[in-house]
Amino acid sequence: MSSVAQIAPSSRPVVRALIVGQLVAIGAFLTVLLLYLGRMATAGVGPAEMLTGAYDPKDLIPSGVDAFYWVYGVVSLLYLVGALVGPPLALVAVALLARERDTLPRSTRTLLLAGAVGTVLVLVARLTPPLLDMHRWWLD
Repeated sequence: MSSVAQIAPSSRPVVRALIVGQLVAIGAFLTVLLLYLGRMATAGVGPAEMLTGAYDPKDLIPSGVDAFYWVYGVVSLLYLVGALVGPPLALVAVALLARERDTLPRSTRTLLLAGAVGTVLVLVARLTPPLLDMHRWWLD
């Protein structure tokens, strides 16, 4: 018996779910960031004016199109959940990379590492003052 841990075929879907979870959390954050910057640019206002309530993110949804309300709800949920589960997902990804370094394919290792680094960068970015304003704008 070898003392090297082997990744079981049954755990590969778990690795894929981990990668997807990380990338979805990062994607939701980037979506909110792009909407915030885009709204500021099109309205010609700064971050302080965005918090006045005159530039509500729900105003970005065209009237009469209920499908966009679902998209707004999903992005909001993923944005919030990503803030909570992102750091634990990054820790699990780093632990998995350290333990299964030799058995995981290179593409999987790259995606796990990119997801972990991206999640940490998103967490740090969330805590900067301008993006705290973005957070308050999105959740008003």
